[in-house]
Amino acid sequence: MTEQKIQSKRIKQLEADGYYVIKLIQTNKNGIPDLVAIKKDCQCVLFSEVKTPKGKLSKLQEYRLKQLDEHGFKTEVFRG
Repeated sequence: MTEQKIQSKRIKQLEADGYYVIKLIQTNKNGIPDLVAIKKDCQCVLFSEVKTPKGKLSKLQEYRLKQLDEHGFKTEVFRG
């Protein structure tokens, strides 16, 4: 399964769970996760990096996830 198909699957799952999902295409910081998911009427924001089952995070992606964690955001690496 391609990363794009896995990403579409994850978006559908998150939306079914009540999240408003935004796919980030370009940001001012490289390595930011692919998806931002925000719960309705909630301050819970999830940054989701989508990878294939064998896909690896780059060092920059690992760093960005750590930064987001340190700022109190929920993060995940989702593998289809």
